[in-house]
Amino acid sequence: MTDALFLAELDSPQVGDEVTVSGDEGRHAVSVRRIRVGETVLVADGAGTAVRGPVTSTERSAMTLTVDEVLHTPQSPLRLAVAQGLAKGDRAELAVETMTELGVDEIVPWPAARSIVKWDPERAQRGLTRWRAAAREATKQSRRYRVPTVGFPSDTGALVQRIPQTALTLVLHEDAEVGLADVELPASGEILMIVGPEGGIAPEELDAFTKAGGVPVSISDGVLRTSTAGVAALAQVRALLAARR
Repeated sequence: MTDALFLAELDSPQVGDEVTVSGDEGRHAVSVRRIRVGETVLVADGAGTAVRGPVTSTERSAMTLTVDEVLHTPQSPLRLAVAQGLAKGDRAELAVETMTELGVDEIVPWPAARSIVKWDPERAQRGLTRWRAAAREATKQSRRYRVPTVGFPSDTGALVQRIPQTALTLVLHEDAEVGLADVELPASGEILMIVGPEGGIAPEELDAFTKAGGVPVSISDGVLRTSTAGVAALAQVRALLAARR
């Protein structure tokens, strides 16, 4: 069975050090996950570093382990980002969870023209809290050491300005004549994928993205939900990059 992973701050850990997980995370480990002395666990800092070792003591809301291994997520020359159109219900959060499991580096909430959900400042804060919690929990579930960044919402204008700064921007669109597999992927830099909401990307948005250098691509012979489109694109990109090695 894979060792359970928890998130906590790590300060340049070394083999032999003791690491304590406290607060809500420690309480979850001891009271919910029922971690006991002698079990081996992973603790990651959410920024790419983790330690593994046996638990040496537990309290009501804390556990301490001795570091047997220090682990690091390999640095990649490519950064994978997704602009996710705001969606109703829990569809966007489902997308955040699954894209995190697939190793996305950044998720940007996008209030698209056809988004049914509208985030005013108060609702945006609640939405960001949910998205970030979903990313954090999916990081632990998938045993990743890095929690993806969930940034503040970016409107269409901000995304248009970002496109020239990327190595490649893919605009997912069901009417695109080019398949994702036919696009040459860069060896380094940022790949940004733009995913529309339930109603899709509006024509004026597609036009603005394309003029800025975005590449409209198709990822399926059907129309995917907003909760699965980004996941499918991310999985295809990662598969194509792996095949190139």
